[in-house]
Amino acid sequence: MSDHHAQTVSYVRDTMLPEKEPPVTQRGVYKWVRENLFSGWLNSALTLISLAFVYWVLAHTLGWIVYGIWDAGSLTECRAIRDELYGDGASVACWAVISDRWDQLLFGFYPSDAYWRPLLAIAVFGIGLAPVLFDTVPRKLLLFTALAPFICYWLLWGGSLWGPVAVAAGFVLGWAILTYGQEMAGALTATLGAIVVPILYWLFLAGPLAGVLHNILPLGIEYIASDQFGGFLLAVVIGASGIVLSFPLGIVLALGRQSNLFILNRFSVIFIETIRGVPLIVWLFTAQLLLNYFLPRGTNFDLLLRVIIMVTLFSSAYIAEVIRGGLAALPRGQYEGADSLGLNYWQSMQLIILPQALKISIPGIVSSFIGLFKDTVLVVFIGLLDPIGFSNAIRASTDWNGIYWELFIFIGLCFFISCFSMSRYSQWLERKLRTDHR
Repeated sequence: MSDHHAQTVSYVRDTMLPEKEPPVTQRGVYKWVRENLFSGWLNSALTLISLAFVYWVLAHTLGWIVYGIWDAGSLTECRAIRDELYGDGASVACWAVISDRWDQLLFGFYPSDAYWRPLLAIAVFGIGLAPVLFDTVPRKLLLFTALAPFICYWLLWGGSLWGPVAVAAGFVLGWAILTYGQEMAGALTATLGAIVVPILYWLFLAGPLAGVLHNILPLGIEYIASDQFGGFLLAVVIGASGIVLSFPLGIVLALGRQSNLFILNRFSVIFIETIRGVPLIVWLFTAQLLLNYFLPRGTNFDLLLRVIIMVTLFSSAYIAEVIRGGLAALPRGQYEGADSLGLNYWQSMQLIILPQALKISIPGIVSSFIGLFKDTVLVVFIGLLDPIGFSNAIRASTDWNGIYWELFIFIGLCFFISCFSMSRYSQWLERKLRTDHR
């Protein structure tokens, strides 16, 4: 400070003041409440109305939920306990139906001594899915990821071990044709061969091959028929199978629809438009009644597997369109950049195009998966006892005739936990990949 300026002011502070906390109104909960709930007269009025509504809902439901009866063998017994504890006609839930029939709601008619098999299958499925969902998991586990669907199938249905092995050999056959056939027969022939040859193998050779291998070395566990699947086990099997199988099929269809190859392009377009143009319930009835007519004479195809195939095809059409949207969102320069690096088609798709397109498509893909999982309840219309079907069966019994809300709340809560978990993972993945930054 110059001497002239120092002489023109009466006081100049030459030391810094100690730091102080901001006022109470400008920090913490008080600030958040004032800014978010009472920032103006309209916001304050809406907040008070919302609080009154929440209070009204909790006042009418909280006691019904908390004071519910958990130990009873029938609705009549549950009401007798209620009258003894809280007086005649008290409004409390009868959760005893959940504790009494939880095994049917979760496993259906699956044998109780084999409950370990679906539980182990879920664990195998989770371990196999971990390398795909989280990049911190060792990449070597991807080999287990490829084997997990066949292990899960064998654990759930049982029977000969050689059945899943013969089916897995079809995928290896398709991979070998696609990998080594391009140099010998060209990309188009190899791609068509990788699709057609495995299908023919599964239709005509896989069954006899599994039978021969089983005769040579019989390995297997007790077979459990599909009609014993039910409850949430059925929903999880159909939903998880549809999600896992429809994702790669959707990618192939999206690439096929954008392909310049006429046959692949037309086939993809016709498939997608046909599947999307018909409601899922119609395809489920098709799986139940008509699919066997398209198979070789004498073939008895399992109903649950038919449903899984139809759900997979239906979901793959929607996934293909979601991924096609991601592919269309990429600038032309990305394709030209891949060409300038000298990459072939599959290398450019794998290393440059698809990672960006899938990153853009994450919200749409997860929404399709959530919708698919919830749509599994439609199987009740073709005679499969999913959770809704079992709730109807339980309510039709003499013990629990007349009970509604407890079963539907339990079923809805289980679906909500599953769908909310998928939604949270999607949001975490979007933040991790920074989908808003391209």
